[in-house]
Formats: sequence, structure tokens, C-alpha cells
Amino acid sequence: MTPTTAWRTALEEAVGAAVASTTPVAGGDIAESARVELTDGRVLFVKHYAGVTPPSPQVPPIAQAEARGLAWLERAAGETLRIARAVANGDDWLALEWIESAPAATDHDERLGRGLARLHAASPGDFGFPTAGWIASIPWSNEAHADWPGFYREERLAPLARAARDAGRLSAKVARALDRLCDALPALAASDEPPSRLHGDLWSGNAIRDERGFPCLIDPAAYGGHREVDLAMMRLFGGFGPRVFAAYEEAWPLAPGAETRIPLYQVLPLLVHVRLFGGSYLGSLSRAIDQALAAA
Repeated sequence: MTPTTAWRTALEEAVGAAVASTTPVAGGDIAESARVELTDGRVLFVKHYAGVTPPSPQVPPIAQAEARGLAWLERAAGETLRIARAVANGDDWLALEWIESAPAATDHDERLGRGLARLHAASPGDFGFPTAGWIASIPWSNEAHADWPGFYREERLAPLARAARDAGRLSAKVARALDRLCDALPALAASDEPPSRLHGDLWSGNAIRDERGFPCLIDPAAYGGHREVDLAMMRLFGGFGPRVFAAYEEAWPLAPGAETRIPLYQVLPLLVHVRLFGGSYLGSLSRAIDQALAAA
């Protein structure tokens, strides 16, 4: 990535130092990324979200939303689980601390499980977030709800299903099944647990290792939700060892029936993938819906 003059100038003004060099970094679907060295010796990881614009004034720019989410998680995680720190941001760029990855520490998985349990236990009070947010290039509402089934239906599944239908990526059959699932949520997703502080997009690529080999979370789509959502996504795409989940369970045991609710909460990331990438995920989404409804 080569910064434009305006982007580079904004970064230099924000961090109080000039850019000495930039080196492109591979990875990421919606942002161009670079390792940026400053003249004062600091090294940053910078992401530029070219062409990703908010659909309305109610949705903050994606870089701003990500910076807020990182800070919101970091305040709760403390020393237990590292959250990548945002250094500065504009509307379409975000500068983070550069994290040099090392081989996993011997207790890496236990640290991740315990740290995630502590993060989840830091309840934000409501299901939602103070502002709207994004998951990948999809903006979504985070309007506060007092109950979890209402939030999961009104702020997650129903709007994502509409967007997927409008994009021609959701079959009529799966759309009808999603409608049935939304109707069943008061029973299927009922919970007396308080809201948890969720990462919101917790696949293995967003859980990196730092220079000590300890876990560090990046790229959140943060909000207050049910903790089983993060755990279900971690199981969906793999990359997390059994010791992670065992350590989590030891730190904060899950409520009865959590195993049967995994498909219910895997519907969310699968629906996101259908909206973004189309039919290759439609079969998996349909199976997850059927499995979730079978528990009704």
C-alpha cells in the first residue's frame, strides 16, 4: 500500500512524526494494509479502507467504528487478554500498534480461553453498542435491547436476511426457514445471563500471537451480546484447540444446553458469509437453521 498524500499527511499529523517507509502487508478482504515505519522509530500497522463508505449518517465510518470497538474491549480485558491497540484513525484509515508474532507460548490456549471468559464476563449492561457498527463491509445496527432474543432477531438475523434477499443471494426456501427461526427465537435463545462483551467476528485469523507468543485479538465487530455467539463462531471455521474451550469452561462454565445452541449461533456468521460471498455458504446456512429449529 502506498499512502495517498492526504492519507499520509493525516497520519503524520495524528501521530506527530513523519512516515519513513511503508511496506505492503498481505491479507484482509476490504482494506489495504501496510507496515509503516516512522522517523521517530515507531512501527505501525495501518489499514486503509478505500471505497468503504457509510450508507447513512447514523453509521460511523468503518475505521472509526473499529477503533471504538478495540478500545471498548481493551478497557474490559485488562492484562488477561491482549487487544490490539489503536493509535490513531481517520474516517477511512486506522493505525494500530505493530505486533511482531512469535510461536505460541506453552500456555497460549489456556490464556486465550481464560482471557475470553473474563472479557465476556465484563458486562456492558445492554445488548447492543453505543453506535452502529460493521462486520466486514456490512454495516449493522447495534440499537440497545433489554432482551437477547429481541436483539438477535431485530439487529442481526432479520436485517441480514433482508440484505441477502435483496442481493439475490438467499433462496426462497432458506428465507422461509429463517423467518421460522426468527419466530422461534423467544424460546430458542431465551437466557437469563447478562450481556457479554463480544468480539463479534472471532474466527482464527482475528486471534493472533504477540511477541511473547500470547494471544491477541484484532479486527472486532464488537457489541454486547450472548457469549455463546463468539464461541459458536470459533467452532464453525476451526483453528482453536480443545484446550481453549476447556480453559473457558473452567473459568466460566456455560449454561445447560449450550452444545445444542451452537447451530443457532452459527447461523449468524453463515448468514454474513452468504450476504458477502453468495451460494457457496447457502447449504451450510440451511443445515444450521434446520439443526437450530430441531431444538425447538
